[in-house]
Parts: sequence; structure tokens; C-alpha cells
Amino acid sequence: MLDRLQSLEDRYNKLNELLSDPEIISDANKLREYSKEQSGLEDVVQAYREYKDVVQQLKDAKEMQEEQLDEEMEEMVKLEISELTENKQQLEEKMKVLLLPKDPNDDKNVFMEIRGAAGGDEAALFAGDLYRMYARYAESYGWKLEVMEAHTTGVGGYKEIIFMISGKGAYSRLKYENGAHRVQRVPETESGGRIHTSTATVAVLPEAEEVEVDIHDKDIRVDTFASSGPGGQSVNTTMSAVRLTHIPTGIVVSIQDEKSQIKNKEKAMKVLRARIYDMYQQEAQAEYDENRKSAVGTGDRSERIRTYNFPQNRVTDHRIGLTIQKLDQILEGKLDDIIDALIMEEQTKKLEQIGE
Repeated sequence: MLDRLQSLEDRYNKLNELLSDPEIISDANKLREYSKEQSGLEDVVQAYREYKDVVQQLKDAKEMQEEQLDEEMEEMVKLEISELTENKQQLEEKMKVLLLPKDPNDDKNVFMEIRGAAGGDEAALFAGDLYRMYARYAESYGWKLEVMEAHTTGVGGYKEIIFMISGKGAYSRLKYENGAHRVQRVPETESGGRIHTSTATVAVLPEAEEVEVDIHDKDIRVDTFASSGPGGQSVNTTMSAVRLTHIPTGIVVSIQDEKSQIKNKEKAMKVLRARIYDMYQQEAQAEYDENRKSAVGTGDRSERIRTYNFPQNRVTDHRIGLTIQKLDQILEGKLDDIIDALIMEEQTKKLEQIGE
């Protein structure tokens, strides 16, 4: 492990030199490539440097312990050795995790698609609750949120809402939200006070760059139409809404959120590219069943991953058996307790696989 860490530090230092080279600076593609590589190495190199520093301090302390010391100084040195040894062990564990294979999509922006599923109006209202939860979570990280398309219902929820979250590490944390979310509560329309169960589905797609998904113009059919509001009534007399159909895959994206046809087409292309990229990824993952089993957050989207129980103020994530009695806080966007636990579970499984 230490040899590998040293080679990563050497590479990091080399990248520092390359990023100062005028020839590299003038080449936008190489500059972006090397900057991204350097950013990916930063955490593990920093931990390794800290580790080397602790190892040196520990060596110095042990050498001092062999000298003739008074009782008070000897106690101080013993305490320092104990603290440094603990620190060294913690850094070793941290570096093991940092050396685990990274999801290549982790640093990407993310598209999220929320749809009301079983439960009619109540499912649509729950879809709205989930959207607001993710919006607040994004705000807490300083990420930017942009709605791409939204289909509201008369009761204030969403049949469907598609939005993009941009920011460092957005996909690395939000990918675990992929799946079916279930809510148990008494609907406002329910006079008898009976608890209803409804569901909404969440799809999480990493943003795909043009170089990752090659889409040819001849493979896309473009249709334009007048945008419509709830119930189908026309809200725009111009043909600003855009429907893109990717003929080879059959994937269809319709966007009508903007008044400009050009802007709607740009948004639709982004969503289309992400969906095609996601489809290819899902196909590739299906070939590696063992890898899919080891990943906590990349299961089937029809799989029920979480239940939100309002009467008991409880949230349960079924993948890891985690139950938290603070539903009100979670719906305010305080998702880190759940997401951190999911990340820890996935890292533990990967470490176990390496051990085997």
C-alpha cells in the first residue's frame, strides 16, 4: 500500500509541474485533463503526507523514550506515543478507503427525475416533498439547482419533475437516492384519519459530456409543439416545446419549461445525453452481477429503498436497515446521516471484497 501511495504522490508532484508548463496551459483539453487528475489525487496525497509526518514523529518519540528521562517527561512521551499510534492507525484506515476504486461519475453534476407513482394525488404531493428535500440538501452544499421540466397537479404536487444539480461531488452523494420511495401518512383529503401508503420514484443520472456519448443528428427526431399546463390546456401559442426521440434507443425527452424553443432543445439534449449514458451504464453493470450486489445505491429503480412514516416521525432505509426518528429534519434536507451510512456500508463491502 505504501509503495502505491508513494507512486501517487510522485504523480501528483509531476502534475504540479505539468500544470505550470506554458505548453500545457495553452492546451485547454490537457489543462482540463491534468487538473481533473490532480484534483482526484489531492485527498489521498494529503492523507499520505500527514501519515508520513506522524510516522516520523512516532519514530522521534520512541527514540526519545530510550533516553534517560525524568518521571514527568517519560509520562509525556508515553502519552504522545499513544496518541500518535492511534492517529497512525486512523490514517491507515482512511488511506485504505481513499485507495478503493472510485466511481468515475462521482465528481459529475447530476440529473434527478422524480415521478409520483402509486397513490394518485397523494403520490404527486409526496414527489413535491422529495423535490423540496433535495433542493434544501443541494442548498446546504452550495450546489446549484436548475429545473429542466415540471408537470404539476391541481393539488400542488408533481406528476413529474426533472432537475439538474451542479456542484462538486453532487453525484457521489445523490446516487444513493435512486429507487422507489414510500410514504405512510394521513392525506389531507382523508376525513377518516386513515393512513395511506403512496410511492414516488427517483432516478439519478450523472451528467454526460459530449465526448462520452456520441449522438448523431441523423439519429434524433425533433418535434416541436405548443406547451401545455395542468389538464392539457395550452399555455403558450408558440411552438416552443421540444420533443427529442433518439431513434437507436427509443429514448424520448420532452421539455417545455422555457419560452424559447432553442433553450428547451438545449435542456432536452442534456437530459437525453444523460439518459443514453445511464442506459449504457445499466447494461454494463448487468454484466457484472457481483459488482451490482456490492453497490448499495445502484439497484433496480423499482426497488423500494426507503419508507417515510409521518405518524411516527420515522425514516427507514431498507438497504442497510437504518431507522432514524427525525423525519421532519430529513424532509428539511438534512440527509447526511442516511447518505453517510450508505457510503460507509458500500466502503465496508468493498474492503471486505479486497480482503477476500
